[in-house]
Amino acid sequence: MYRNSWLPEVFNDFLNTTNMPKANPTAPAINVLESEKDYIVELAAPGLSKEDFDVNINSDGDLTIKMEKKADESEQKAHYLRREFAYSKYEQTLILPDDVQKESIAARVANGVLTITLPKIKVEEQKVARQITVG
Repeated sequence: MYRNSWLPEVFNDFLNTTNMPKANPTAPAINVLESEKDYIVELAAPGLSKEDFDVNINSDGDLTIKMEKKADESEQKAHYLRREFAYSKYEQTLILPDDVQKESIAARVANGVLTITLPKIKVEEQKVARQITVG
C-alpha cells in the first residue's frame, strides 16, 4: 500500500482504505492532490469565510490549519433541528515534504472549500557538458 510520509497516519489510512470510518466524525473532509508543480490541500469548509481561518507555518516548519466559526447574532437566535456541518473549532498540522517552497504557499476560500497551494521547489536538471577521453 502506498504511504505518503508527510501526511499523518490517520489520513493515510482514511485516504487509502475504503472500509475504514473517518477517525473524527466532526473533523472536516480533506483532500490532498499532487501534480508535477505543486501539492494542493483542500478542506471542506461550508459556511466559513476567510476570517474564520488561520493558516501558517509553525516554528518546526510544519503547516498548521486552524479554523473557528465565529457565531453571529442571527445564529444565536436560531434553533437548529439538525446540524451536521458545524465545525466550531478545528486544528490540523501537516508535516510538509522537503520539496515544498514554503515562501510561496498560498491559501484561499471559495465555494465552501479552503484550498492551500504548496508549490514544489523547481529542481533544475543540470546539463553536464564535458570531453570524454578515449583510452
